[in-house]
Amino acid sequence: MRATADDTCRIREGWWPRLARPLRGSLSRRLLVLTILFVMLAEVLIFVPSVANFRLNWLEQRLAAAQIASLALEARPDNMVSPALREELLKNAQVYAVALRRDDARRLVLSEDMPPMVDTSFDLRDAMAMRLIMDAFETVFAGDGRIVLVTGSPRFGAGESIEIVFNETPLRHAMLRYGKNIFLLSLVISIITASLVFVVLHFVLVRPMRRITGNMVAFRDNPEDARRVMAPSARADEIGVAERELSLMQKEIRATLSQKAHLASLGIAVSKINHDLRNILASAQLISDRIGAIDDPTVQHLAPRLFASIDRAIELCTNSLKFGRAEETAPRRRRVPLASFADEVAEAAWPERELVHWVNDVPADLEVEADPDQLFRILLNLMRNAAQALTDGPADRQKGGEVRIAAWRAQDHVHIDLSDTGPGLPAKAREHLFEAFSGGTRADGTGLGLAIAAELTRIHGGHIELLKSDASGTTFRICIPDGAGTLYECAEAESLAAASAARG
Repeated sequence: MRATADDTCRIREGWWPRLARPLRGSLSRRLLVLTILFVMLAEVLIFVPSVANFRLNWLEQRLAAAQIASLALEARPDNMVSPALREELLKNAQVYAVALRRDDARRLVLSEDMPPMVDTSFDLRDAMAMRLIMDAFETVFAGDGRIVLVTGSPRFGAGESIEIVFNETPLRHAMLRYGKNIFLLSLVISIITASLVFVVLHFVLVRPMRRITGNMVAFRDNPEDARRVMAPSARADEIGVAERELSLMQKEIRATLSQKAHLASLGIAVSKINHDLRNILASAQLISDRIGAIDDPTVQHLAPRLFASIDRAIELCTNSLKFGRAEETAPRRRRVPLASFADEVAEAAWPERELVHWVNDVPADLEVEADPDQLFRILLNLMRNAAQALTDGPADRQKGGEVRIAAWRAQDHVHIDLSDTGPGLPAKAREHLFEAFSGGTRADGTGLGLAIAAELTRIHGGHIELLKSDASGTTFRICIPDGAGTLYECAEAESLAAASAARG
């Protein structure tokens, strides 16, 4: 069977790239692996000298035991002991022979009748650290049964040197046990140390970097959402500097993008201001006409709304005079009772209600967290469009109809449905519904009403969409999330709310 192209690529790629590939996508995994490797490397640097030192101590103990055994012979006048005592001394010292060099003369102090042949020898008197480490590895890998000759310095100046011949097998087994124990201890220390280092670095470096990265991704998805600008922490280190610089850069980018977009479409900005100004002042004019009749009892009721409309017109005109600042300002959010607020907007949208039946289905206790002025403009544009859909045409053909608002809370989002019973939107208008100068439904319209509503909704972090538009009427849905900390989409919030209701 022939190998596929993917198999060939994997063969050519080699084992190391395949092993390292999972580490490339995650700083956390890479940090964990490197921490374990570095701690294990440090443990190896401790483990090897400790095993070599264990071997040296074991040999020095054997030399000391052999020296003590040789004292029994020196205590005898003829330096002779019985064969049974000699065997017992050699057995206790665990050696086959002991030789002592004193006064430039080498003398065999203790020995079996037929000592075995020596396989190798070690001199501990002038051995360097590297030599001892290499000898320790040689002992471990030599196998059992090797006979060695070890030369060392006797204690308390009892001679120039002492030599012993013994079987290395007990030393090798003791080294293996010691190595196993020290390896397990090193492994436990490595895991604990690596875990502590990883946890500290995760919270000090990795998690802040994930926060910065997540904020950058969220800002890239929707730079116009003011909530996605980085909120820097109070850290004074490099992470804090990066957060503050990123926040400053995002603010500058957001301002630059908004400024350039509006400067490039200055005509749209001016038309937008004129459109909103015409709506607000037209409402104020209609209300002020009623004030002509001083005896009219509605004067006290309508006067506050007249003044509010004029104030909004003045503020809008003042903002338009700031050169290069035609962009919408960041929303100044506060809790707005939606039911009463919608009635106020409806009265400003069409004071004369002979042909328009207004239905407010918003719960009395529902509040939306939004900028009141911007929310007023959003609803005003939609309501005026709805009223125009019901009253457009010659007077003898105007049938009127119903404009209805309904709202509910889904998790931390507020959904607002505004519907009318008009004839629906033309197909051409639906293609460019929220684009300035493209989504108008009337011959003399600019299409700015929906464009303004969409932009104001977008800077709140929400969105507006057309749910339906047919012969039975048109329905728009506005989604406005609460303030900071709500970055998932409205559709996700609605799904979570539905799942929570199903579980409840």
